[in-house]
Amino acid sequence: MNNVCVYCEFEEGKIQDVSFELLTKGRSLANQLNCKLEALVLGEGLAGIETEISKYGVDILYIADDKRLCPYTTLPHTAVAVGLFRETKPQIVLMGATSVGRDLGPRISSSLTSGLTADCTNLEIGEYEDKKTGRTYENLLYQIRPAFGGNIVATIVNPDNRPQMATVREGVMKKEIISETHKAEVVRPDINQYLREEDLVVKIIERQVESSKINLKNSSIIIAGGYGVGSKENFNLLYELAHTLGAEVGASRAAVDAGFTDKERQIGQTGITVRPKLYIACGISGQIQHIAGMQDSAMVISINNDANAPINKLADYVIQGNLENIIPRMIRYYKRNIK
Repeated sequence: MNNVCVYCEFEEGKIQDVSFELLTKGRSLANQLNCKLEALVLGEGLAGIETEISKYGVDILYIADDKRLCPYTTLPHTAVAVGLFRETKPQIVLMGATSVGRDLGPRISSSLTSGLTADCTNLEIGEYEDKKTGRTYENLLYQIRPAFGGNIVATIVNPDNRPQMATVREGVMKKEIISETHKAEVVRPDINQYLREEDLVVKIIERQVESSKINLKNSSIIIAGGYGVGSKENFNLLYELAHTLGAEVGASRAAVDAGFTDKERQIGQTGITVRPKLYIACGISGQIQHIAGMQDSAMVISINNDANAPINKLADYVIQGNLENIIPRMIRYYKRNIK
């Protein structure tokens, strides 16, 4: 009772990275609350999955291995999760802000009449004082997320209803193995007690899945462009530099809104969070919304003609000047010296 539970997303034979990130954060929250960390995995072909998940400090692992749960469909996953949560009564439930989490989370929270905060970028434990009643609540989950287009950061609490539910963006939290030898207590619930015939009315006839060709999250080098790049044509310089270095191209929201590049390359509070070894920021002013998505980069190089650009304070190295002159010189240099 009153533990922290993470719904682990199982897709194409593996646990998704966002679930490992949430297990790491869930372990930290459970330690603060002095409770257990639980995990729930639904799918088919889950043999040996407990070894992979246990390493993240999970105390209790619920595994439902059944062909009716694969591939993911809304109704059976909702029925099993809701039925199990009604029995185990977790105080916190965390899910990835993926297509699955965004579909499943609201249905679970609605069935359990609990709150849900979507697209969180941070989670903390704290207290809340209701000024109307004077009552103070302790050990609440602070569900932190950008609002109003990323212009403010909102902290949301759910004092009265349980579980406190949140979906969390992929990449905003680090994943960290707690112990290679840690073993979770494995519980295999009988899902027949939760599933009804009407939960199985949808059948998947065929699936066509196209993976994104852009892999910002796992790229060790990112060349990112901002509004200061000036045009879509100038962005081609970034692609050429990225090709030379074996890097990916990212962008600030301002560059995306200006139509310089695709939205799936957007980095920041309203985009992707990245942690590359090298982040080259070209024509990026460095607003706080963008900094939030790349501030954990190991090294930052800023190319900017504005000496007072906020990103220069974060950067390890600053190259001041016109990027239309600087980037071609960088490309020529690297082509001569990289084998």
